[in-house]
Amino acid sequence: MPELKVPADVLLGNAARAFSQAISTESAEHIKPFHRYLAMRFVIEGGFHPTDIRPRPPLMANFRDGNWYLSFEPDVEDEREQIVLGALKSKRIDLVVSKEGIGPVLAVSVKGTIRAFRNLVNRTEEAIGDCANIHIMYPGLVYGFVHFLKATDPNDRELKPNDKSVDPNGDAVPAIKAYAKILEGLAGRRLVRNDYARYEGVGLALVKTKTGKRENPLLAVFPTPESPLTLNACFAALYQTYDLRFPYTYTDPILKHLIRAEWHADSPALAGLRKMEATGEPLGYSARTTAG
Repeated sequence: MPELKVPADVLLGNAARAFSQAISTESAEHIKPFHRYLAMRFVIEGGFHPTDIRPRPPLMANFRDGNWYLSFEPDVEDEREQIVLGALKSKRIDLVVSKEGIGPVLAVSVKGTIRAFRNLVNRTEEAIGDCANIHIMYPGLVYGFVHFLKATDPNDRELKPNDKSVDPNGDAVPAIKAYAKILEGLAGRRLVRNDYARYEGVGLALVKTKTGKRENPLLAVFPTPESPLTLNACFAALYQTYDLRFPYTYTDPILKHLIRAEWHADSPALAGLRKMEATGEPLGYSARTTAG
């Protein structure tokens, strides 16, 4: 099988570039690269099949000789989002994983903010309502919330105080730290009977405006590495909760498709990623693999 070019947005740094350079959020073009990044990550790291994900990532899974093989296929990409029915209103969610015969099993709402950071706390009402709306209709759905914030240049004197996210010491401003505390309280829904207004996983990331090609595009000092709000912690919580609710509980062989796939290490897509990493461009997470 030929080895196709690795899509640019498989790297967080490439996806972050459009966001960090945005001056307006009206077109949503600043956030779409993150949607593509997440869709590919949920396949490569999460083990979800590309055909189960909307927007559909440029990946193809093939089963042969008892193993799953993953390859990049740009022609199958579909950026259309899925509409999920809520208790009060329908919602077009940024990333949705659905399983045949079950319906939506995992979803992630993605937000992006480039200014007016002091108003973040006031926007939590929307996040809480959105979460409750979906969970009332689908109590078992694993729901995540990821918010990307622009990490402003502390030396930019043209910025208004309300539009600054980073202080002169390179740390997050108090308004963002207060917002993070609220987000921590909205995360951690574990069991189906738990509070519908809480998410299973919440992520917060400050995207730097200037980074080298091989640098981490996110502010490293906040959230701290041990925080449950880091992207890695958020996604780990989503995967673990999904496994608890779906594969762990299935008793009929017809539901075996609920188990997350493990990709063969010789998959063309993984070979391409290894070559990319060999040039000094780290993927930033580990693929879900098996030696076969």
